[in-house]
Amino acid sequence: MSKKIRKFPKDFLWGAAVSSYQVEGGIENCDWSEKFPAGKSCDYYNQYEKYFDLAKDLNHDVHRFSLEWSRIQPSEGKFDRKEIEHYRKVLRALKKRNIKSMVTIWHFTLPLWLSEKGGLHNIKFPEYFESFTKFVTEELDDLVDFWVTLNEPMVYLSLAYIEGRFPPQKKKSFLVPLVFINFVRAHKKAYNTIHSINQNAKVGTAQNYCYSDAYNKKSSVNKILVKISNFITNHSFSKFIKKHSDFIGVNYYFHNRIKLTPFSFPFVKIDNENKKVSDMNWEIFPKGLHFVLKDMKKYNKPIYITENGIADSKDEKRSEFIKEHLKWMHKAIEDGVDVRGYMYWSLVDNFEWDSGFAKRFGLVEIDYQNGLEAKIRQSAYDYAEICKNNSL
Repeated sequence: MSKKIRKFPKDFLWGAAVSSYQVEGGIENCDWSEKFPAGKSCDYYNQYEKYFDLAKDLNHDVHRFSLEWSRIQPSEGKFDRKEIEHYRKVLRALKKRNIKSMVTIWHFTLPLWLSEKGGLHNIKFPEYFESFTKFVTEELDDLVDFWVTLNEPMVYLSLAYIEGRFPPQKKKSFLVPLVFINFVRAHKKAYNTIHSINQNAKVGTAQNYCYSDAYNKKSSVNKILVKISNFITNHSFSKFIKKHSDFIGVNYYFHNRIKLTPFSFPFVKIDNENKKVSDMNWEIFPKGLHFVLKDMKKYNKPIYITENGIADSKDEKRSEFIKEHLKWMHKAIEDGVDVRGYMYWSLVDNFEWDSGFAKRFGLVEIDYQNGLEAKIRQSAYDYAEICKNNSL
């Protein structure tokens, strides 16, 4: 019996993603640098051409990366020309290799001066973000193919203000509505600003979308809880910005099986069976991507998978992880979902936020103890074949 060949649409984009703080190194003027120093990291700031060559060798034709706000605007009202020219060089290096760019304006970090003013919960945050967006758009737009305003705003809101893990590390749930509104206003202002500079710009967000289902599928209460969870995680932000988005960026990592626990607070918990997990102990559930994409179809926007990846230091599960997610992504395309690209997270091993360097997501392995030697993993070659053939 022959295997099914899954062809992807013409001009489908294949690539990978990174973010500035996680890979660049040498960032000391942002709200993460004191408690979660990334040090030299992968030295992407200086060695980006080396990494872009690897991406080209692996048949990537799109690369997502972020701008480091604290480099470009080190103090209020002051923009660093040297740093904006650096990012122009980065973008030109991608153009030279015929790799399209997807540029994220905010990927979790803030300059210290803004953090000291309250950062995300400062009522003027949307105006600060609009000003920064205007500057980088005027300086870089001629080299940018896609703009992502915000990365995973709902995730950051939860991890920073509910769990207190991320800066400003304030377990202050009462600030959640304010931060949510700030994110919505910031995106809309940035969207309008970018389009005022280039009416043909492609602008969206990259949001973390989860697939939720009921642990007890016969329980009507469980089903209601699933609907509530789905709305909060996947639609609350999306509905507010749907008229200010040219595409939807889907980051997919999580499956939440919702279980009612009436005799133990908080009465609801996520109870996955976790038969297969990553090094982060995240459940591997590729089928959920199909459900998420089908759910996003209602917005009638082009969709790009802006992140999907696995921490797998031994590279034992990554190839299957990618292929299984692409299989379910292809099924969504067959079902009429307008998916136009896939970016694996991440191109290289990096600094995984409050988990440090131990968790290895990269298609390319980085030897932090041996001069940052870069070694292409077998899974990267397997993915490269898919990129080359535009088929699975």
